[in-house]
Amino acid sequence: MGTELWQLSATALASAIARGEAGAMEVLNAHLARIEEVNPVANAVTAVLADSARLAARDIDRRRAAGEVLGPLAGVPVTVKDNIHVAGSATTLGVPRFRDLVAAEDAPPVRRLRRAGAIPIGRTNMPDLTMGGMHTVSTLHGDTRNPWDPARTPGGTSGGDGVAVATGMTPLGLGNDSGGSVRVPAAFNGVAGLKPSYGRFAADHRLGDQDPTLSSQLFPVDGPLARTVADLALVHRVLAGPDPQDPRAVPVPLEGPPLPHPIRVGVAADPGGHGTHPHVLAGVEAAADALRDAGYLVEEVEVPRLQDAVDGYTGLIYTEFSLVWPMVSGLLTEESRRHVEFSMRQYPPVGLAEYLGLTARRLGIQRDWARFFADIPLLLGPVSTQPPAPPATMHSDVEANAATMGTVRLCRASTFVGVPAVAVPVGVADGLPLGVQVIGGMYREDLCLEAAAAIESRLGVLTPIDPRTNR
Repeated sequence: MGTELWQLSATALASAIARGEAGAMEVLNAHLARIEEVNPVANAVTAVLADSARLAARDIDRRRAAGEVLGPLAGVPVTVKDNIHVAGSATTLGVPRFRDLVAAEDAPPVRRLRRAGAIPIGRTNMPDLTMGGMHTVSTLHGDTRNPWDPARTPGGTSGGDGVAVATGMTPLGLGNDSGGSVRVPAAFNGVAGLKPSYGRFAADHRLGDQDPTLSSQLFPVDGPLARTVADLALVHRVLAGPDPQDPRAVPVPLEGPPLPHPIRVGVAADPGGHGTHPHVLAGVEAAADALRDAGYLVEEVEVPRLQDAVDGYTGLIYTEFSLVWPMVSGLLTEESRRHVEFSMRQYPPVGLAEYLGLTARRLGIQRDWARFFADIPLLLGPVSTQPPAPPATMHSDVEANAATMGTVRLCRASTFVGVPAVAVPVGVADGLPLGVQVIGGMYREDLCLEAAAAIESRLGVLTPIDPRTNR
């Protein structure tokens, strides 16, 4: 094959293995070698699962030779964020406290990926306990570096997977998004990412038998990162569906009812009117032009009740954080601790009556967003209204922290509502990738993926990139 195996997409790799053009062990070894080559520079993969991965690859090659039917991801490597259980591997959450917390069984999405033939190849870096804001740095493993510019953040909290996918260490990463944590690393590293609807994919983030509190039940969703939208669509088909381990997951069809054409797309290039960087604005405009060219009806809109959604999101999260803060603050890096303390200063915990009022207000905001999507099925906007920043400047004081987190207000609002979104790259400016997101109504991942694919087909794929040469 003319292209190195580690440069191929997940879809291309699965097809090559199924046709016998490449072996699963050959594909695995190519990615293990790539990790050994570039991870010392990127610091994205925190543990390599070489032994178990080789066993799985050997079994796939045996089954293919025997003429057995293989799964849609047979032989495709995948990295897994360090807060998602992988059987036999420690789920450290980036802190020494959990370095020996070895999972007895896979989390639901990992189990589904394995059943489809995917091979977990490594664990990836994340901020301590996912509390590090928009930069990926952990006590156990240090800073993950952006392959486009090591002086800029790779985003968080699924930054390890974003960098691993962008640099060819893996074609697929499994992260989670609770306010942009898949979409931001996708945008900052020039790859694609899917935040599914609440209840679309089964998940289980328990440590032991302790279930999470309300906001941690409603907001975080596991989702894939990949270099192409087609790969996201493939993983979406694998991960969607109910699972007895997660009663929130629902049996919704993969595709919703057809819509009359042209499909309307609302554009919010500066959500909330707080300012968007010119390069980011140009990226949104390029995506809007691509959708027009693809036959969509594109128009400017205001995001319904954006600030109310952001206020509800922060009110629920930081009230719940305040209850556990004395127990967890000592487990975090200084950067992560500053971020949470500054955020709780900006969004002080509320009392019980106001907390309950926020849960009621959420339903009304969801209703208003549902009405919006009934009229305009898709919303196009920035993932972050600013390019990736130097990590030292992001959470240095209360004002910087507020400005940093304000750049992802559209991510926070869509998380609060629970709707799906696809992040897709749209170009490069000043040596840094640009990304946008396409947001849809509940369980309309199909519409988001189709629109993102239309953007990608006109604006191209940016990765893999070499972190040593930034090309």
